[in-house]
Amino acid sequence: MTAETAKVVHLPRIADGRAGVRHVFVRDLRLEGSIGVHHHERAAAQRIRVNLDLAVSEGDEPVDDNLYNVVCYEKIVAGVRAIVERGHINLVETLAEKIAAMCLGNSRVRSVRVRVEKLDIVPDAESVGVEIERFNISG
Repeated sequence: MTAETAKVVHLPRIADGRAGVRHVFVRDLRLEGSIGVHHHERAAAQRIRVNLDLAVSEGDEPVDDNLYNVVCYEKIVAGVRAIVERGHINLVETLAEKIAAMCLGNSRVRSVRVRVEKLDIVPDAESVGVEIERFNISG
């Protein structure tokens, strides 16, 4: 698919009251996991930082102070932890895609931005990593 033939999908941005979109986020989730392509990266867990921004459909029903009426950030965090704990992943890109897919598994999530950072790889840098954005075009 070329840039000329690519279908552009315009979805509401995060926290758009007119479109009924709420912003759910997770900031600076620090985990340890087995990630990396080099032999020394398989020997010990590394510190990883994850940031998430989700655009969530508010739906027709009011929140009513009921956890079941919202996308629960605790469940999102538990899902991220489960992905990291499943075992070794070679690339931060792969981890980011797995996290995005997990988030988009909730039909209320319209889009997700995932940033995955490795904190101890480049001595002169606070972190290195990747940020992706994925959309639920069926929702």
